[in-house]
Amino acid sequence: MEPIYEALYDRLQELHTELHNALDGLDPPALDWSPGPEMNSLAILAAHVAGSERFWIGDVVAGEDSGRVRAAEFETSGQDAAALQARLAETLAYARAVLARLTTADLGRECETPDGESTYTVAWALLHVLEHTAEHVGHCQMIRQLWRQRPAT
Repeated sequence: MEPIYEALYDRLQELHTELHNALDGLDPPALDWSPGPEMNSLAILAAHVAGSERFWIGDVVAGEDSGRVRAAEFETSGQDAAALQARLAETLAYARAVLARLTTADLGRECETPDGESTYTVAWALLHVLEHTAEHVGHCQMIRQLWRQRPAT
């Protein structure tokens, strides 16, 4: 794998470790808990991160259809931490396989979203994956803290 993609993968792997830790040891009620109206649960955010990464790296960069139904990610509930972590691990392994096929020349290559409505460079799409994943990892860490600190009922 070329150094730029190795570095990107290493950072993505670190983010996945942080997300794994945010989910670890929590049961489905904790994973499905939302801190407030119009706020997502840990389970939803984990499903969304996996779906989004697979979309941007697979559908957009690699041109490999995932069959993603984005709205379904926001209906995720009743899953245990192991199932969510396995889904994220599968997405990370897929990302590694795609990144291993890319060259530095690909960074400037334009690629379309599956609906054909938007065009991005590979570099933009991959940076977006890191940015989006990092943002939601932070959300998950805060939600876990709020879950732990919620008043006893």
